Amino acid sequence: MDVKGFLNYLAYEKRVSDDTIRSYRKDIEQFQEYLQAFYAVSSFAEVKTVHIRSWVVQMIGEQKAVSTVKRKLSALKSLYKYLQRYHDLDHNPMIKIPIPKSGKKLPTIVQEKEMNRLFDQLHWDNSFSSLRDRLMLALFYQTGLRRAELLHLSAQQIDLHQKTLRITGKGNKERIIPFGEDLKKHLVKYMEVRDAQFPAPGNPFFLSDKGQALYPKFIYNTVKKYLQLISTEEHLSPHVLRHSFATHLANHGADLNAIKELLGHSSLAATQVYTHNTLDQLKSVYDKAHPKARSDINS
Repeated sequence: MDVKGFLNYLAYEKRVSDDTIRSYRKDIEQFQEYLQAFYAVSSFAEVKTVHIRSWVVQMIGEQKAVSTVKRKLSALKSLYKYLQRYHDLDHNPMIKIPIPKSGKKLPTIVQEKEMNRLFDQLHWDNSFSSLRDRLMLALFYQTGLRRAELLHLSAQQIDLHQKTLRITGKGNKERIIPFGEDLKKHLVKYMEVRDAQFPAPGNPFFLSDKGQALYPKFIYNTVKKYLQLISTEEHLSPHVLRHSFATHLANHGADLNAIKELLGHSSLAATQVYTHNTLDQLKSVYDKAHPKARSDINS
């Protein structure tokens, strides 16, 4: 079963990368070896859907990554399209083989006890930089702001009486975010110190130690510096606090549609990823409490 023509087709007609061609060659050769070893099949025309399903089962049994299985099946899918188009193959055994979807990576979060330690146990003084840094962290965690939204925040967007933020997010979509008395207290304290130290009207809401507008990397580095003090997660950023905000709301029973509105998501699908911790908690409760879930109880 020569695959040279197919690989040339990928290279010269489809303009596929050299890396993909090398991977496809290896994938198809492995499939050929499997067919020969288990079914004594030596022609692509003899291959049936059951042969491919059997190969998939074997790969799963070998604990191949989903991305690996997906790529190998994609190689076969492309091969059979080529054979049907250029070699008049009258059937395609890949038609009934679904390509597995790669699972979405769960968002990195900081645990609630770690967030409590960040705000309650770390030393925070009344200096301008300390008040600013703490407020930035609190805004990310207590309102779920994006970094760009915090960077461009203005005093006009803050309603201390109603305790709300009016935020214009992606796609110029406006949303209202409520906040609590604790955040209000820190907003007021920061604004008092900022206005005393940098009284110029029209200043951005958040300022550097020299009274200049902040920039994205400053915010990223500041958040990472503090999160590294309380978390062992590898990738720490302002977005981790946004993830933590949403996940902790879900863990405490917040309605998913409400979380969607607070985050400014355009669809519920983008918000559903934050239910993963809630599901883990439910499974834990079930395993501990339901008699049929416990292995130490005779059925």
